[in-house]
Amino acid sequence: MENKINPADVPKKKLYTGEEIPSVGLGTFGSDKYTPEQVSNAVYGAILSGYRLIDCASVYQNEDRIGEVLQRVFSKTDIKREELFITSKVWNDMHREVLKSCEKSLKDLQLDDIDLYFVHWPFPNYHAPGCSGDSRNPDSKPFSVDEFMDTWRQCEELVEKGMVRHIGMSNMTIPKLEAVLPLCKIKPAALELECHPGFQQPELFEYAVSHGIQPIGYCPIGSPSRPERDRTSEDVADTQMPEIVEIAEAHRVHPALICLKWAVQRGQIPIPFSVKEPQYISNLKCVTEDPLTEEEMGRIQKADKNCRLIKGQVFLWQGAAGWEDLWDLGGEITGA
Repeated sequence: MENKINPADVPKKKLYTGEEIPSVGLGTFGSDKYTPEQVSNAVYGAILSGYRLIDCASVYQNEDRIGEVLQRVFSKTDIKREELFITSKVWNDMHREVLKSCEKSLKDLQLDDIDLYFVHWPFPNYHAPGCSGDSRNPDSKPFSVDEFMDTWRQCEELVEKGMVRHIGMSNMTIPKLEAVLPLCKIKPAALELECHPGFQQPELFEYAVSHGIQPIGYCPIGSPSRPERDRTSEDVADTQMPEIVEIAEAHRVHPALICLKWAVQRGQIPIPFSVKEPQYISNLKCVTEDPLTEEEMGRIQKADKNCRLIKGQVFLWQGAAGWEDLWDLGGEITGA
């Protein structure tokens, strides 16, 4: 394959366990626009081109296809299972049955263990895949420390049983983390959060780093292909931000690649999604060459628009004022 990137050239981050994780991964959430086959073909091509981190989730409805692809990689190439870092997540409707959820992911992915397993959202508020942004489930409830810790205890059991090697949290806030971290027997190795130049979440990012938790940033280029339900007229497009465009011109690359360079140099792990070979190859290659200058990094830092794109409004409960309630903007857990 042309443009193959040597995985050894891709920077690594260290988890608190001492284990290394590649600093760029391939996201696999494409179920709103792409078939499981298109996504799994991209996973195959991405691994052949040098990716070693693949970010999966049960709700993406493509883990069974990705499992077939992983077996093809192991049987047709000299890439071994231990060279890959595979993540998955428990979806909101399985918070009371984490073991069952993980068993299904392991079976679908055709793996003996998962490297990092996340609680996808911190509430058991379920919505049907592909539902509208106005959709509300009458059973939805605000965040509960007790319920979350029940789910987390089940995740800890997965580590104890050897089914997963690390566990992580996702879509959390500082007030929620403050409430649950002291109760964890096994602390999260990573935190998945929305992170891109237009929404940098500096306080949450620093909080995670200061607690030895590795930030993994989703929507790293502003998620131009996110579902319609997650779009509003006020949204900022990262690849059109003047600072990003000008820095991209100086480096003679697409603005998306500046977003990824910034993410890796800042210290988070971006997980961009693409099914197009030239894109996923350039997404990985860009972090192995031509870094941003300190001045450029500072300029992007100042350009933060605090514009959250994935608002999560489908998870709201009866009586919630708006999507902001999911994110504890007042500094306390809302509705608990």
